Amino acid sequence: MEAAVRAREAGRQAVRDVAPDRLRERIHSLLDESAMVPGVLALTSAGAVEGASATGGRKPSGTGELPGSTDGRATGSGPVGVEERAAGVQLIYEGLRLTRALADESPWDRDPPHTDSNIDILAADVMVARGFSLLARTEAADKAVETVQSFGRDETEDQQGRPTAPHALETDVFELAVVAGTTAFGSEPSDALLSYAAELAESLDGDHPESPDSVADAVEEAVADAPDPRQFGPAEDPRPSATDP
Repeated sequence: MEAAVRAREAGRQAVRDVAPDRLRERIHSLLDESAMVPGVLALTSAGAVEGASATGGRKPSGTGELPGSTDGRATGSGPVGVEERAAGVQLIYEGLRLTRALADESPWDRDPPHTDSNIDILAADVMVARGFSLLARTEAADKAVETVQSFGRDETEDQQGRPTAPHALETDVFELAVVAGTTAFGSEPSDALLSYAAELAESLDGDHPESPDSVADAVEEAVADAPDPRQFGPAEDPRPSATDP
């Protein structure tokens, strides 16, 4: 699907300077294996707002249109384009998801010298850091910080044997995705769109849905059919990010 391909390529571009090669290749493999749902959700949310702006109403369902210029680069209103925002959300998710898996699988029980575990830990750190870098100057910066903080609290409680909400990470990341997407074109996500993001997270069967293409198609259709986010008014001017020095 176009949206998944665009989000995946943007993610790969965002880590093109990561070294050594084995670390970069590990990140690429994680992106290649992913259904790219957060990135697709960011792109399709942006497309719904851009379509409403261009037509004076909601984006027609089933058009498959996504924001971007003819050379494939995003054309969001800020210095960070739509594809870069999608990459930022996706990288944060992949990094946190990998961290969650490492915590659950006890990687230190593997045979020495734990090379694969070391690479995975580095990959998780790099992806989260690079995702933050992409979103730091956007309206989604504060939500990105909240997402990581919430993940940390949930993992601490899980390690202590306390019950945590299922799909809590996916819920936070999908909400981050719709914030990153809609604010790229001057709007904030509607309550309906945020509710859809939460429902989508609850519906996922594991981290890797069985059919990535069908999930991505469902995301695009649902966003296109959602109430126009622009009816809730323009987004506020970006404030200093929580990640600013």
